[in-house]
Formats: sequence, structure tokens, C-alpha cells
Amino acid sequence: YALRKEFWHRGIATEAGKAVTKRLANLGIPYITATHDIKNPRSGEVMKKLGMTYRYTYEEQWQPKNIPVLFRLYQLNFDGQSERVFRTYWDRSSVRFVEKEV
Repeated sequence: YALRKEFWHRGIATEAGKAVTKRLANLGIPYITATHDIKNPRSGEVMKKLGMTYRYTYEEQWQPKNIPVLFRLYQLNFDGQSERVFRTYWDRSSVRFVEKEV
């Protein structure tokens, strides 16, 4: 998601995220993931408010600028398999780690 700056800090992303996650859970989707640039921790706060759990951090060449960026991955499992972790980014990134204070 992205919002223009004049709409930041109004709870819009959280409200929309709650509606989307509720709908996805009702559709029977087993889990969802979301990522954010570590330089934008407020996006991570939205993910936490949605019940998502931080899983790991990884580096990716971000396009279109072609620069390395560290992303945090959050996950919400709807099907009760709380230990499941989406590993695709972890597996393909040579720079990956779990932060203790997220």
C-alpha cells in the first residue's frame, strides 16, 4: 500500500488492512505475508496492528532504482499453523537474518 503524505497517521492503512485480512481469512486463504523497507518502520507497526508477526529480514535489489534494500517480512497464518514461515525471500537472499528487537 501507499498513501500520499497528507493522509499519513490517520489509521487509514490499518483500517483498510483489517478489512482485507478479514476478507482473506473468510475466503480460506491459509496465510498472508507483507514486507516493508526497514527505513519505514511505521509500515511494520501497521502490520503488527493487523496481527502479523515479524519473521525475518532480507536484502533485495530494489527496482527501478537498482539499489540494495533491507526488507522485513511479516506473516499472518489464518489456518492455525503458527510455526509456518514463508521462506522464498529467505532462501533466495544471501543477506538474511532475524532481528531480536523488532
